[in-house]
Amino acid sequence: MPMRIEEGAELWRPSAETVEAARITDFMRWLAAERGVETGDYEALRRWSVTEPAAFWQALIDRFGIRFSSPAETPIASEEMPGAVWFPGAMINYARVAFDQARPGEVAIFHQSEVRPLRALTWDDFEVKVRALMGRLRAMGVKPGDRVAAYLPNTPEAAIACLAATGVGAIWSSCSPDFGTRSVLDRFGQIRPKVVFAVDGYAYGGRQFDRRAVVKQIFDHLPDAEHLVFLPYLNPADRSLPVESAVLWDDLVEGPEAMALAATQEFEEVPFEHPLWIQYSSGTTGLPKGIVHSHGGIVLEHVKSHGLAGDLNPGDRFMWFTTTGWTMWNSQLSGLLVGATLVIYDGNPAWPDPYPLWRLIEKTKLNVFGTSAAWLTAQAAAGAEPGAMFDLSALRSIGSTGSPLPPEGYAFVYEKVKRDLWLNAISGGTDTCAAFVGGSVILPVNAGEMQARALGVDVAALDDEGRELIGEVGELVIRRPMPSMPVMFWNDEGGSRYRESYFEMYPGWWRHGDFLKITERGTAVIYGRSDSTLNRHGIRIGTAEVYRVVDNLPGVRDSLIVNLDLPHGRFFMPLFVSLEEGASLDEALQNRIRREIREACSPRHVPDVIVEIPDVPYTLTGKKIEVPVRRILMGAPIEKAANPGAMRNPESLDVFVAYADEVRRRIREAEETAA
Repeated sequence: MPMRIEEGAELWRPSAETVEAARITDFMRWLAAERGVETGDYEALRRWSVTEPAAFWQALIDRFGIRFSSPAETPIASEEMPGAVWFPGAMINYARVAFDQARPGEVAIFHQSEVRPLRALTWDDFEVKVRALMGRLRAMGVKPGDRVAAYLPNTPEAAIACLAATGVGAIWSSCSPDFGTRSVLDRFGQIRPKVVFAVDGYAYGGRQFDRRAVVKQIFDHLPDAEHLVFLPYLNPADRSLPVESAVLWDDLVEGPEAMALAATQEFEEVPFEHPLWIQYSSGTTGLPKGIVHSHGGIVLEHVKSHGLAGDLNPGDRFMWFTTTGWTMWNSQLSGLLVGATLVIYDGNPAWPDPYPLWRLIEKTKLNVFGTSAAWLTAQAAAGAEPGAMFDLSALRSIGSTGSPLPPEGYAFVYEKVKRDLWLNAISGGTDTCAAFVGGSVILPVNAGEMQARALGVDVAALDDEGRELIGEVGELVIRRPMPSMPVMFWNDEGGSRYRESYFEMYPGWWRHGDFLKITERGTAVIYGRSDSTLNRHGIRIGTAEVYRVVDNLPGVRDSLIVNLDLPHGRFFMPLFVSLEEGASLDEALQNRIRREIREACSPRHVPDVIVEIPDVPYTLTGKKIEVPVRRILMGAPIEKAANPGAMRNPESLDVFVAYADEVRRRIREAEETAA
């Protein structure tokens, strides 16, 4: 890891030329000339965007040329949360908006995987395949509102299938093929798709994983699924089908018949609030929530996110390393809405060495690269020096999300990747498929901090009484609606689960479940989930603060910390650490861990015990599993505390089941002492 760096240290400041060329600068000039709205700087623009949301979103539509097939009666008919009504009367289609940006003859998608070399798909071929598949779906009886599900990796076929499904007004949902049978059925079983897309398998880290038996199990347990579209991806020459009635991908989108069919298809225009896709909560406890987003809400939010916040221009080459099971896949796809060329990769980003993504960045002359904070910190830990090894001259921005990026991660980017580079760290959620806090290319970058609150998002850090905090950590709350807030949860009659998830703590305001600090300079810091808070004697910190300290220590590979409430006001806070090969959890390392936490966090947050474990548990989307571990330690059985099918390494939970005996012993001691 690079040397430790103080949070808030300035690492980059945009040049005058960068500010002048930025799309957000153009937007502010246009607002002044066409709407008489003088902003002048980012913060003034942000304040206007949240105090005048109808004017802001309408201006975005007008400046970016988002086309409704019929106009809206008004931008916002109701701001009530939940239940805000956006652009009533407007008709739109997500896929059609994407192809409104098509650049004939140019590349729409560069793609590479562990089983495929680098290839290119032009906008022309892309649209023909989408339209041909739209015709096939219609022939299968797919109507607006029907569900189309995909068990596909991050490939062009996934993008084609998604745009074809949404193009006919169907509702899209996807899972990555590394999801197990139960995990997939927990998701697709709720939404009852009519058509399923699936692959024969996938490759990861040099290993091949045959998924044909899993595909058959999934399809057989989806009683409403009438059609299976099968893609031989791992072994293209093997055209055998896992289900007798399945049809092959190529038979639907290739050949003269498909070309002729494509010419007859038109996009289905749907109301602004018509469901676009269903995403899911992590599913670590109980059934995952089916989060339903709308065509219009996602179009507006993602045009804003990519065009204004991300500074993406038509023809820019854009990649966010992701899988089809993470909300960033949906966000990456929306780069098409501003005319960007997508660059996608399927496989292990650290195989056969730490550099496959850097090679792809070099080969494709990538402009904007997004990834997870975990990948960046892993690159730093591996001693990678990509700036010295690869031609990154075209790269002008790196995005980071998924978890808080520590200041050392920022330092790695500027020390080892590229000095003149915009690091755009963002934080949001699957719930809105959008960022709440993030970056702007016209603002400086400070270590460990996101540059600003997002445009059009009235986000604040609040205390328990709802008072706004500046310079202090509070609950992340959204006080006015966003267009991409879910239109509903699937199978949530009356909306009770939706309201309980976000609106109970602060009625009428969205509580997201993250800890947030807004600094006096307007920057933002995320401190992890507030429902896994380390609250010791009234002093609350997020787990991310502890991980920043512990995970950077020599010998520590990973860590997980939970705080348990014992009887009679007592606490027990164990820290679990996974060590590097050859390291030992001896007295010296334990003392150093405690000392570093005491100095960097607080004496109250020094763990009561430090326990070595083989592996830290993670969800399939790369988040540490804290709340289920806490429940297991308090005696809940694994099947009630967590969903192993939604985990990357479910066997890692076994050690916590065993450790629950120690927790029970401490509970007895607390009760006996009190007696």
